[in-house]
Parts: sequence; structure tokens; C-alpha cells
Amino acid sequence: MSIKRALVSVSDKTGIVDFCRELSNLGVEIISTGGTSSLLSKEGIPVIGISDVTGFPEIMDGRVKTLHPAVHSGLLAVRDNEEHQKQMKDLGLDYIDLVVVNLYPFQETIAKPDVSYEDAIENIDIGGPTMLRSAAKNHAFVSVVVDANDYSQVLAEVREQGDTTLETRKQLAAKVFRHTASYDALISDYLSNVNGDPLPERYTVTYEKIQDLRYGENPHQQAAFYRKPLAPQGTLTTAEQLHGKELSYNNINDANAALQIVKEFEEPTVVAVKHMNPCGVGTGESIYQAYMKAYSADPTSIFGGIVAANRIIDADTAAKLSEIFLEIVLAPDFTEEALEILTKKKNIRLLKMGELSSAKERTSQFVVTSIDGGMVVQQSDVHSVDADDLQVVTDRAPSEEELKQLLFGWKVVKHVKSNAIVLASDNMTVGVGAGQMNRVGAAKIALEQAADKAKGAVLASDAFFPMGDTVELAAKHGITAIIQPGGSIKDEESIKAANENGIAMVFTGVRHFKH
Repeated sequence: MSIKRALVSVSDKTGIVDFCRELSNLGVEIISTGGTSSLLSKEGIPVIGISDVTGFPEIMDGRVKTLHPAVHSGLLAVRDNEEHQKQMKDLGLDYIDLVVVNLYPFQETIAKPDVSYEDAIENIDIGGPTMLRSAAKNHAFVSVVVDANDYSQVLAEVREQGDTTLETRKQLAAKVFRHTASYDALISDYLSNVNGDPLPERYTVTYEKIQDLRYGENPHQQAAFYRKPLAPQGTLTTAEQLHGKELSYNNINDANAALQIVKEFEEPTVVAVKHMNPCGVGTGESIYQAYMKAYSADPTSIFGGIVAANRIIDADTAAKLSEIFLEIVLAPDFTEEALEILTKKKNIRLLKMGELSSAKERTSQFVVTSIDGGMVVQQSDVHSVDADDLQVVTDRAPSEEELKQLLFGWKVVKHVKSNAIVLASDNMTVGVGAGQMNRVGAAKIALEQAADKAKGAVLASDAFFPMGDTVELAAKHGITAIIQPGGSIKDEESIKAANENGIAMVFTGVRHFKH
């Protein structure tokens, strides 16, 4: 076997001229269509038009050109099948040994902010995927290339032996089916969303690999980092790493947790995260002041943690950051002076995020969580509350300052593993109780961490109190105000306890479980 005829039709023409010139020099006959044919001819490369093969013109603005038996017989014929050979000979058909196709830019088209539905539909490729699938199915005899990165390997093998190896053809075929599956998944997702059906009877998602990771959550687990097509800016998948070694699996998860929290705030804010939970959150007049509050919230746990900021890191903040060991600092950007300070630390990773959208600006996307044998899908939790949404349920309403701290605590507790309690004072967390089996247990941890700082602080709970014990415990430590969803059959018990202890309590009507 050897490659004698190639069919080339590409939307992305990167590298195609040099590739086809080399094929032609190696004696390969090139069939092409439309714009690809015009380009190759212009470059002096001999080309056979697709209409010369099919005996039929390209019609309907190019929608129909390769959907023809003369093309697909040449791709699908089993070369060692005598009946197939006879049919090809009797019908005057010839084989096609190599297919080089990439598809209409559907993803790039729908990424345009002003794209019309009609334009999106017009950029759904039909002939391209059909040729790719035909060639890939018959990879025992046909080579198929969908990725320009594979041009060099194919050329090298054709130069050496006149054809690709079977092993190469298997790998190329697998890549084709991954590519067409991803292409179709993107189209189905677009149409499902246009039709208002984001959770259809079949849920197909596609992601592209950013990098292989050294290992997963533990060294014995394999892992890789993938990006969703059309991922928005201001996410980890679009971040620019300015310094440090590659991110690990745990780094990525922790950094994403920190990023989601810091996006809740519009004022200068810094978030420190360990093991997916915030250990310190602070806001201030400047990013330096915000960092100092986040650090002082828990100077022990922040060591070896992830720090996220929603403002540019300046030199003064960088100097403080450099005083302790941190895994990652992520921010919209870093000043030159800040980079000079931080890059002296070999092991710190610095991520430039670009502009961060606030929680209020984000639209609800969908979160996919794998389970044994399947997955569950839900809308991401982008719900937020402001002062007008709160219901005062106690005799005493919170003061203006208490209200400010309650809303601060509510933004943080939303992102703490349930059961969760957050204590806040002076625009910073002073205690965090995360992931406990009962609510009073989470409160005990937060109050113990806060110690004397609990006096005069406020308390935020991610879900309602099933009884009054958490309020009683909070009162003993000097908590002055509480924010919680409400909705328990024993709400009156908690309200009574709050009234008896002079605590102001407000209900949000919304819970934020996070498992």
C-alpha cells in the first residue's frame, strides 16, 4: 500500500500549503474543494477539483460538493475485499488514500457576542465530518488528518515508506472521532440552550486538554486539566501563569475555590483558602489593607495556602505576601515592582487573571459532578442577597454596621463546606467552622477559632438552625447578630433565644448547602 491520492479541504489553512507541496513532490495526487483548491492552485500546487472526481458541480453555495458516491466509495472501500474491488472497477471509481479535513469554525462563530442564529447554523459543517468519519472508519487502509500538528508525522512516514503505519492510522482515527464528537457536542449544547433546554434527555459535554498533571488528589491517581470551549475570561482555564512550577490538581481546586469567593466582592478583597475552604477573608480601602485582614484572620492556616485578590497586587502587598510560604497568588494583574519581589520566591505560582466579573454579573452555568456510574448536573449557585432581601425576625433589628458585617459573612459562608458557620467583624472573618456533621459543631469550631474576637462579631449560617442551641452558644460568646436562611419548623425557638439574649437575627429565605 502507498498513498497515491489525497482529498484536502480545510477551513483552517495553517500549514496546508507546505504540507500539500511536499505531498505533491512525493507523487501524491491532490483533490480539493472551494477555497482550499483556489489557494493551492495559486501557490502552484497541482490540484484536481472535486467536480472532476464526482462529475457533479459544487452546488447550493458549497453546501453540497463532497456528499457523493465517488468520494465515499473511494474512502470506504475495503481494499482486500474482492467484491469491493470489482464494484470500484465496474463503476470507474478510484480510491482515496488520505483525507485532510478540518471543519467550519462553529466554535469561533458562536463565540462572537453578536452572532446571529442563522450565522451559527450556516457554520455547521456536514460534508467535512462525513468524510472524516468515513476515512476514520476505514483506517485499516485510509489515513485521515484533522489536526495540523500531525502533518509532520504523516509526511515523515510517507517519505520513508510511502504510507503511514497502521498504528499511526489507528491513532489518527481515534483523534478524528474525538474531534467530531466534540464538534457535535458543541452544536447540541448551543441548540439546547437556544431552545431553553439546558438539561436534555442526553447530556453531552466536551472539554479540551490544557495540560497533563503530575498526579491527582494523591500521587497514585492520574489527572489532567481540561478547559470548556468558550470558557469566559477571569477563570483559571484562561489565566496566564507568570511564575512558578506547574499547577497541581489540588492547586487548581483550591485556586478555583478562592476565585469564586473573591468574585462575590466589589470592594478590594483578599481571600485565603486551604483545602477548598476559606481560612481568611478581608476587605479594605486598599488591597494591602484587605490582605492584612485576611492574614490576621488566621495567620496559622494561611501558611501554604492559596491567596486570591480582586485588585492588582502592588509592591507593598507583594512584600507582605513574600513573608510567608504561599502556593499560589492570583489576581487581575501584578505591578512590575510586585513581580520583582514575588518572583524571587522560586516555588510560588503567580496567576494573572485579567478582569474578574463580580457575582452579580455572572450568569448561572451548570456544574457537573461525577458519581460512580454516572453524574449529577446542577446550576451553579450565583444567588446573592442585599439588605432589601432580608427579613428581620427579632425584636431588635441589626444596626447599620451589623448589617454590613452580616452581608459580608453571608457572601463567605456560601462558599464554605456544609455544615458551615462564619463569624465576621470589621470586614474580615474571625472564625470559620466548615464541613461538620451538625451545625452546633461547626459553630463551636468557629467560636473557638475566634476566641476573644467573637465578642461583638456577627454569625452567618449556610442553612437554618434545627433548634435554638446554636443561638444559645453564640450568645455565650458575645455574638450580636445572626444571618441565616430560616425555614425550620423550630424557627420560633431560635428567634426566642435571640430575643432573650438581645441578638438581632435576619432571614435570607435562601440556603447555601455546599457538599
